[in-house]
Amino acid sequence: MYQLNERVSALFNKTKNCTLSTNGEYPNTIVIMFKEINAQGEILLCDVFMNKTLANLEKDAHVSVVVYEGLEGYQIKGTARWTDDADLVAAGNAKTSQFGLKTKGVMIVTPESAEVLTPGPEVGKSL
Repeated sequence: MYQLNERVSALFNKTKNCTLSTNGEYPNTIVIMFKEINAQGEILLCDVFMNKTLANLEKDAHVSVVVYEGLEGYQIKGTARWTDDADLVAAGNAKTSQFGLKTKGVMIVTPESAEVLTPGPEVGKSL
């Protein structure tokens, strides 16, 4: 499996939000606040309001996750699957409940590639 490099992982863990884009009948992009990278290097995204996203996922499992802060940014491309695994949902609820929200499930993104979005000579470079 493709492994995110340290720069991308560090920024992902540091930022409060990332964006998730899916493609189905209509493209859809959402902001994700409850996120983490697990020990296997997969990206875990808590599903609180992913209705359009899940409909798109049924048609096309390819996704894009963008993480950025200021001008530094990276696009992670991969495939996603949704789960309602009790342990993952409980871990998600530990994050979302403080905002009065409930985790319905978790989207697990398996990274396949990453590229630089930061303006400059490396923009578009694969990592």
